[in-house]
Amino acid sequence: MAGLAAKAGSQELEELPAELIQQSSPQVSRVYASDGRTQIAVMYDEFRSDVPLDKVSQNMQDAIVAAEDHKFYEHNGVDLKGVARAFVNNNQGGSQQGASTLTMQYVRMAQAYSASDPQEVVNATRDTAERKLTEMKYAIQVEKQLTKQQILERYLNMAPFGNGAYGINAAAQVYFGKKPADLTVAESALLAGMVKAPTAFDPTTETGYPQALDRRNYIIGNMLQLGQITADEAAAAEKVELGRTTKRPSSGCVSVAKNNWGFFCDYFYRWWLGQSAFGETSYDRERLLKSGGYRIVTTLDVDAQADARAEISARQKDTNPNALMLAAVEPGTGAVRVLAANRKYKIDDADNPQNKLSSNPAQAADGIRGTYPNTTNPIITGSAGIPGYQAGSVFKMFTMVAALEAGMGLDTTINSPARYRSQYRDSSAPAQCGGYWCPSNASAGETGDFNMWTGFGRSVNTYFVPLQERVGAENVVDVAKRFGISFRSSDDADRANDKDAAHDWGAFTLGVSLSTPLDIANAYATLAADGKYCEPTPIASITTADGAKLDAGQPDCEQATTATVARQALDAARCPVGDQAQLGRCAGSTAPQVRDVVGHPVFGKTGTTDNDKTAALVAGTRSLVVAGYLANPDWANHTDRMSHGIVNPAVYETLADYMRDKPVEQFPAP
Repeated sequence: MAGLAAKAGSQELEELPAELIQQSSPQVSRVYASDGRTQIAVMYDEFRSDVPLDKVSQNMQDAIVAAEDHKFYEHNGVDLKGVARAFVNNNQGGSQQGASTLTMQYVRMAQAYSASDPQEVVNATRDTAERKLTEMKYAIQVEKQLTKQQILERYLNMAPFGNGAYGINAAAQVYFGKKPADLTVAESALLAGMVKAPTAFDPTTETGYPQALDRRNYIIGNMLQLGQITADEAAAAEKVELGRTTKRPSSGCVSVAKNNWGFFCDYFYRWWLGQSAFGETSYDRERLLKSGGYRIVTTLDVDAQADARAEISARQKDTNPNALMLAAVEPGTGAVRVLAANRKYKIDDADNPQNKLSSNPAQAADGIRGTYPNTTNPIITGSAGIPGYQAGSVFKMFTMVAALEAGMGLDTTINSPARYRSQYRDSSAPAQCGGYWCPSNASAGETGDFNMWTGFGRSVNTYFVPLQERVGAENVVDVAKRFGISFRSSDDADRANDKDAAHDWGAFTLGVSLSTPLDIANAYATLAADGKYCEPTPIASITTADGAKLDAGQPDCEQATTATVARQALDAARCPVGDQAQLGRCAGSTAPQVRDVVGHPVFGKTGTTDNDKTAALVAGTRSLVVAGYLANPDWANHTDRMSHGIVNPAVYETLADYMRDKPVEQFPAP
């Protein structure tokens, strides 16, 4: 022992910290639906969930002692005779011996997990006298601080068992599909044998199977020798055949329990990576998610999600290049309840692709495949690379709010011609417009005097363009910002953030800026919440492995407009969907069946772009707002004509499904 200490260097030993830094090992984070019971996905780098020792079978506790440390309950952390014997043998050219106790092995793993850089991991695991002596010192200290049961519990929860299983809880699930409390003698001996060399003793491989069998039986013999089991139990355990397969839970959103949850899971994942509270960089945040052992309850309503996916599937096949996309938000909280589309959330197999060539001819010519039926792109929620789609007249709501904020009343009347020569310059305008933009209405019959109830109800372009002129387009853009429109397109952002450019943005009121179903669902939810805008969130609660609740993801709301303005705008927004206003009178609607189907007071708006390249509907109650787009995510300039006969029923039937059996609630009187 003196020779060992001399070789290691007594000065280095004395310079070690007095106590072992015991950092918790990475834990699986689990993501649940809003009911707190339905698991959506698991997130991990190492599949591990710690369990207390009393949840581990005695068979397993005995087997690991029989495999690794017969004198575990007798020594004080170090088996001095064993270490000396191994040192002499190894330095005289004999077969390599370890002599590490369970406590020393635990120290080695704890040092590796508490390492702050890769070199510290190497130092903690390299085969040197210095490392061995360091383990001995810390092992003695650990034995003073922890009971044998505590050491055994930490060891079993930290040890690697191969095939992605870390810790006994994961190992029991991966190899046997059961809880560690239910492990038999044969199962325990197999797992205990794998800790020494998980790859070499892997029963699922051709070379590992015979070695795993021999080591299992060797450990069963040790258990008999130590008096842990009887001869009959040992004989019975040795007759048990080894399994050759494992069941390792997949990680991440591509492995959600039900595929239609994938887009919501992806939204949650991107939300997490964007939260500075979880780390300085997205890399740090991802590592925390996949190692922190969080219990995350999301806002996803699995019943509403299932209904939405069913309504979509009934109207649009997954193989259709045009995407039918729905998003639903709860007013007053920003809780995202539904994200669904006629797409599989899946990475298309490059070797055996299901996706056809892109509907965009330029991309197809380059061999680029489209996003149907498989995609992991955030087509419903948007990103820097997915800025959204023109949604048409749903944007007229922002003009109406700006006008109300400016003191105009809902009864503001404008004589609307079939074609209106605006004040906005347009070099490509027809000659009769004299260089100015001249919008027209969808129907030639939409002429005459309109106010906000009737103009919004029938979606009269030549009412809302002059209304925007009166209030200033820059103020309409400002309302859209306050209501959560993100302007992800660089062109849109440049105009929105330049007051002069925004002032000349005549077509803004007709919805030429790009947006997503989630943007519009949440913007209209702001009206239903009396003007309170809430940042959309996928989070109901986040609980740490220690049981502490985090504040992240809770409703983050601010008053985007006054309750008076919000109630007035909502009153006019009841007209397009077949409901009746409380203050004024509706005269025509663009989606009259919504009120009858939903059976509750409703509000909303349809939207259509030039040449029907996008069709949209947003409809809501006091409980939920649903927005749907029918668009082509791969090619904005496609030649298909999108049908409201597809998108509208998908939206209002989803809303009706959600509102079924809920009490009727009238909107607050404006």
